[in-house]
Amino acid sequence: MKTKEYDPNMVLVGETYNVVGTRPLRHDAYDKVTGRALYGADYQIAGLIHGKILRSPHAHAVIRSIDTSKAQDAPGVLAVVTGDDLPDSDGDRGLKYRRANILADGKALYAGQAIAAVAALSAQEAEDALSLIEVKYELLPLVLTAPAGMQDDAPLLHDDLMTEEIGVITDKASNLADHFQHRLGDVTQGFADADVTVEEEFNLQTVHQGYIEPQPCVVLWNEDGRIHIWCSTQGAFLVRDRTADILGLPVSQIKVVPMEIGGGFGGKTEIYLEPVAALLSKKTGRPVKMVMTRKEVFEGTGPAAGAYVRVKMGATKDGKLVAAQAYLAYEAGAFPGSLVGAGAMTVFASYVIPNVLIDGYDVVVNKPHTAAYRAPGAPQAAFATEQVVDELARQLGLDPLEFRLRNAAKEGTRRADGPVFRRVGCVEVIEAMMAHPHYKSELQGANQGRGVAIGFWFNIGEPSSCTISVNDDGTVNLIEGSTDIGGTRTSIAMQAAEVLGLRADEVNPVVVDTDSIGYTAQTDGSRTTFATGWAAYEAAQEVKRLLIQRVATIWEVDSETIELNDRAFSSKADPELKMTFKELAGRLTKTGGPVVGTGTVNPSGIGGSFAGGIADVEVDPQTGKVEIVRYTAFQDAGKAVHPTYVEGQLQGGAVQGFGWGLNEAYVYNDQGVMLNSSFLDYRMPVALDLPMIDTVIIEVPNPGHPFGVRGVGEASIIPPTPALANAIRDAVGVRMRELPMNPEAIVNAIRTQNPRGK
Repeated sequence: MKTKEYDPNMVLVGETYNVVGTRPLRHDAYDKVTGRALYGADYQIAGLIHGKILRSPHAHAVIRSIDTSKAQDAPGVLAVVTGDDLPDSDGDRGLKYRRANILADGKALYAGQAIAAVAALSAQEAEDALSLIEVKYELLPLVLTAPAGMQDDAPLLHDDLMTEEIGVITDKASNLADHFQHRLGDVTQGFADADVTVEEEFNLQTVHQGYIEPQPCVVLWNEDGRIHIWCSTQGAFLVRDRTADILGLPVSQIKVVPMEIGGGFGGKTEIYLEPVAALLSKKTGRPVKMVMTRKEVFEGTGPAAGAYVRVKMGATKDGKLVAAQAYLAYEAGAFPGSLVGAGAMTVFASYVIPNVLIDGYDVVVNKPHTAAYRAPGAPQAAFATEQVVDELARQLGLDPLEFRLRNAAKEGTRRADGPVFRRVGCVEVIEAMMAHPHYKSELQGANQGRGVAIGFWFNIGEPSSCTISVNDDGTVNLIEGSTDIGGTRTSIAMQAAEVLGLRADEVNPVVVDTDSIGYTAQTDGSRTTFATGWAAYEAAQEVKRLLIQRVATIWEVDSETIELNDRAFSSKADPELKMTFKELAGRLTKTGGPVVGTGTVNPSGIGGSFAGGIADVEVDPQTGKVEIVRYTAFQDAGKAVHPTYVEGQLQGGAVQGFGWGLNEAYVYNDQGVMLNSSFLDYRMPVALDLPMIDTVIIEVPNPGHPFGVRGVGEASIIPPTPALANAIRDAVGVRMRELPMNPEAIVNAIRTQNPRGK
């Protein structure tokens, strides 16, 4: 197949705007680089005391008793709480599980689970008092992987967890919380029609998001009954609602103030400390600060799911996919909810395949309850699918990108889980990869290899709110409720500025507490620039309409004749009538009062995003060491509101994918205790591990957004792991079927597989 010549502008097909698509300085830049920005652990308040949590040393044990009397009498200690201080769940199994993940209820289900907590005058006194709490455990057998947990004779984590089998709750107590299926066409006939079939199975270990800032919070249960929370979170309303749920309170009783956040990647969409700190505050009448250690972050928060994945795909000799089948068994950790559903939604979403069968299994094991991690569930699935696709292309003698292009999803393609794609950019991403100089370049050295992969993330919408008020100096204040993780203050402000004809620095964005803005969902799912940006667009449209009405009143003309262009209002009926935005702003208080616009959205036109990666590696076959020589990341942003931020997301996702692919994993002993719960032993990439990462932004406008925006925060982590695996296959002839692909795994693969060369 003949490909287009590379042109840097070829892929930039979105509309051109005055502000959207430019690269202004981010609004929080000065505070961040000078250290003035306040994070959760920075917050201070009069009367502050400190809380610490006692955690289980055992992965699976009945808690026979907890004696806190010695701790309560220890120097400086003001209060102790256990699971008995939480309200009863009244038969609500889901609520029971959520509360047990805050403070254990009768059983320890993973090493690191919170058992009790102490509040003291100092953090050291609280820490010392933990050793005085006496807990008697009865140890139980444990399970650490999904396949082991699914065995009929596996030890049960929950006696009341009944398997949901294809939508029907059974009467069978099991570690299998849920088994679901997605079907499309006739997969049996599809494989019968295939000329080439490839089936592989893969094992992936538990990994952590690796955010730099540990979870912190300060909580005051005030004398008036209201609870005030200051914390680092991806969603202030999420903290409010889940804390209310855990404590059995109305949401109106809780106010959450989001501080700056030092990374999250999905890991801060759960709560761990806030309800505990609230109970301690209620008992003491004092504000309580709690900050996790790095060990607690690893052992007591939610990592990404380990998984066992089996994928089978079939194609005709002319390179058309005709059938695909996936078996996805994900570890949920101690409680149901592994995000295997997202894996099933994305596993084959990049391709047109007429016959598909997907089985998803959500399995509880004796590990921390899993949480979201950047495109949660999708990297595990893509690691398998993209290697099988690569092997099919090899057996068919086709270029791996040409094979993908022949089968690429496009507008009208139906996913096996139901949705039909609107306008999407999968084809454009692959074409950009094929045309890029990286793909056309020659490899150097006998043990170098090149691999490619693509991936899909569906993105989400969910509610967002925004308020904009006009200042008399011609600037505007923008109030919103989305935690800013990757520069979204600015990307949201830019969309308001575009509507109002202002510069980005003339919009002052502020992220506020839950009392000060309408409900706004958390910053995750690649939704914030898309959804909260849309709320800002709607608020700006209302401000624009109100300002035009004000001008019409001043000029005594019909508002239909007035337009806003180039930072000024003018009359289409009378060319002499002109007024700048700033002039009007200065007259508002004397011509009718302030102008304030609001926007609330719950968008459905979410428009998923496709990403791709080209990886070059050099493998030492003697030691198994892999050096990433070159990587280029591609993604369809719909419209890149701030291209620098989009490039940063592509590079950040790539680096996290490199870590997941080559080094990162929870290491457990046979008692289920994590052995590498520090950044010294949990091997994340550092600068010396990385190549320069090139980025290519593709713009295929999303028809479901005013500016064509697609979320970009997540899809970039999906291609790196399979691209690296395919590059290793190209370099030394072995197929890597487990993550991480560390030196030991690669040497073992070389020794056990029959290398066939390139």
